[in-house]
Amino acid sequence: MKKLDLAGSWRLSDKVGQVEIPAELPGDNFSALLSQGRIPDPYWADHELQCQWVGRTDWIYRRTFHVMEDFLGHESIFLNCESLDTIATVLINHREIARSADAFSRLRVEVKHALHSGENSIELHFASAELTAAHLAEKAGRPISHSAFPVQSPHRNFVRKAQCHGGWDWGPCLMVSGAYGALYLGASSVGRIEYVTTRQVHHTDKVELAVTVEFHAAAAVETHLEIEIDGRVLKHKVRLQSGLNRLDDVVVIDHPRLWWPRGYGKQPLYELRVRIGGDECVKRIGLRTLHIHNEADAHGKSMVVVVNGRPVFCKGANWIPADALPARQTRAVVADLIESAVAANMNMLRVWGGGQYESDDFYDLCDEHGLLVWQDFMFSCALYPADNDFLSEVRREVTHQIKRLRDHTCIALWCGDNECIGALTWFPESKKNRDRYLIDFIKLNEGVLGSAVRENDPDRIFWPSSPCGGPGDFSDCWHDDSSGDMHYWGVWHEGKPFSEYLKIFPRFCSEFGFQSYPSLDSLRTYTPDGQWNISAPAIDHHQRHAGGNARIIETLAKYFRFPDGLENFVYMSQVMQALAIQTAAEHWRRLRPRCMGVLYWQLNDVWPGSSWSSLEYGGKWKLLHYAAKRFFAPVLLSFTPLSNGVAEIWGTSDLADSAEGELTVRIFDFAGRKLDQIIMTATLGADESKMLHRISVDALPGTAAGAFFVAEWTVNGGKLTAVHVNEDFKKISLPAARITHSAVPCGKDFDIHLSTDAPAFWVSLDTAGLRGVFDDNGFLLLPGEPRVVRWTNKADAHSPDFSERITVNHIRNTYL
Repeated sequence: MKKLDLAGSWRLSDKVGQVEIPAELPGDNFSALLSQGRIPDPYWADHELQCQWVGRTDWIYRRTFHVMEDFLGHESIFLNCESLDTIATVLINHREIARSADAFSRLRVEVKHALHSGENSIELHFASAELTAAHLAEKAGRPISHSAFPVQSPHRNFVRKAQCHGGWDWGPCLMVSGAYGALYLGASSVGRIEYVTTRQVHHTDKVELAVTVEFHAAAAVETHLEIEIDGRVLKHKVRLQSGLNRLDDVVVIDHPRLWWPRGYGKQPLYELRVRIGGDECVKRIGLRTLHIHNEADAHGKSMVVVVNGRPVFCKGANWIPADALPARQTRAVVADLIESAVAANMNMLRVWGGGQYESDDFYDLCDEHGLLVWQDFMFSCALYPADNDFLSEVRREVTHQIKRLRDHTCIALWCGDNECIGALTWFPESKKNRDRYLIDFIKLNEGVLGSAVRENDPDRIFWPSSPCGGPGDFSDCWHDDSSGDMHYWGVWHEGKPFSEYLKIFPRFCSEFGFQSYPSLDSLRTYTPDGQWNISAPAIDHHQRHAGGNARIIETLAKYFRFPDGLENFVYMSQVMQALAIQTAAEHWRRLRPRCMGVLYWQLNDVWPGSSWSSLEYGGKWKLLHYAAKRFFAPVLLSFTPLSNGVAEIWGTSDLADSAEGELTVRIFDFAGRKLDQIIMTATLGADESKMLHRISVDALPGTAAGAFFVAEWTVNGGKLTAVHVNEDFKKISLPAARITHSAVPCGKDFDIHLSTDAPAFWVSLDTAGLRGVFDDNGFLLLPGEPRVVRWTNKADAHSPDFSERITVNHIRNTYL
């Protein structure tokens, strides 16, 4: 196989010729226009509004390329476009050779007939997806609704592109077009590999790996098929017919090294090489069994991921695209986000249905790091068409994506959509004529998506929708916590208190969240001088959830004294977000095995702004991410809130072995005086959650409201800490703690030494303008107990002024 790479320099113009600029492919038109100064930065202030014309314009990418005679001498020459976003027509030498209307489908088409020796031209014409969607909506003859947001491209559900490109309640409306992934001409006289897929059959001491090769032959021919894995090579002759051939073989791997999710074991990967007809496919395969137990029990119906026979408690977050501009979704950016997820003790990410099927880089990294992937198909928060053309397009899309992705060990399940069954109850037309729209849902969901999974990846479960009770069970899993996966939004959307989380007993919570503002570093990237105020236009423009600011302000006033100034307001919003999610996550982990999964909304951001993320745009950790590192730890120590005069200390373990160590519980007043201390030995079994100790308030000196608890458990060579305050912080007279700090260089990193003269809660360190991460943040600092916090530098250069960049904040410091 010879390849002529078409990546690199192109020319981009609008259809009427008013714009012509250089552009890079793979890439997108917004990024090209921005780099040439033809649009303002859409992430700055409200400049997004000035860029909406781009999505309503038709665009053309052009370039020339040289073809040698020997290249033309091959029997088959094809064009490979991994992703054309979205309504595309391809011309070679001004001759139309293909059309595509799905950003999620690979285009491969024979083009030899359109080529000649020497200089050739190629054009990619992109019609406006927004205008195309409007035309399709009008043509549909009846309303097919979708959720809408402050800046919105209408009818996004009619076109097969990332739904969040049309705007969401955490991101901009940028209807990009462009080409992503591999873009090349391939030439062969034998043919090309279309897909290689595998199936595993596990025995006591071996794995039979069935390998299926789909090969497109240029003509009838005899050649060799060669399969290599684990030092073994199978090679034999095969006779191919012209067109698509399916070839099957089995290779046996003795004494297999099993792949495990993060925290449950190692992640060995076997390199699989398949060679045929001069073409080669290389994959890395992890050997493991995986099943989803979705069975009736005393509580309803379970949802448990079982890997290699062991139930796994899934801990993680929802993943959205790494950037609103596809050109910025580089491997380095994706790797940084995934490494932060791993550092926070996560073992699962949910690729959410309003985004995109991710790049190979994403799934490769999840394979390597042991992150399971809950994979949605790309449908979200909408009704969808069910005409034959739409369903046929979707079938091609999902068939390709299943075959592309199914050998990634990380993928745990295929899920039909995000909240589309719930959407039937959101819109007037579907509420009025539910049966009509329900039939459309079933035709798409079960008729296309479910059947495609069963046909192309029969060993994985098809989970019809998120949330739902499981296959065939479309329970109201926003309010019913007894079956399958749940989306619980009562605290954020309905303004319920954090204590409401403790009344929910999900089997697997795949969505819940609470917003915060990003750091001052992030605010500086989109806020002009003179607008450093939460309700100023620029900051308000980057708050995409209607009522989001009001919800944050209202909740702050409920639990805390109101902060003074923007910096303190931002910090307190992050404290509140971390406290909300921690309350839920700790409670749901204590429920194991009744609950076996906690995925909060959301891990990352597509642009800088207010959102539910724990990682800001650019990858900076919010206080929530530091809290997640603690509440997702393999062994968790936590308190239950005071109830009937009793507080309980719980241990929760995801380990295969028991844990035992000395547990110390200290009771302090808010001046820092120790009122009491309890020392005991605590033991926790494998994969167990249980109450370790119960404290009666009646036995405490003073009152519970005037005290806080600190539990420390020395176990498995480390020390776990849990803190419990019995009263809302707004009602507590906190002392004005004075914290001193100093920084000591450790190569490119720094150790920060901290001490205080009074208890300081949710101590937060920041390093203005510097890329790095602390080993802990948002913690309790006690008098007489200095701490050292390591800051790891994520930039290339040493910062000589590091000490001047450090800021330290805590709750009492935020108000007068």
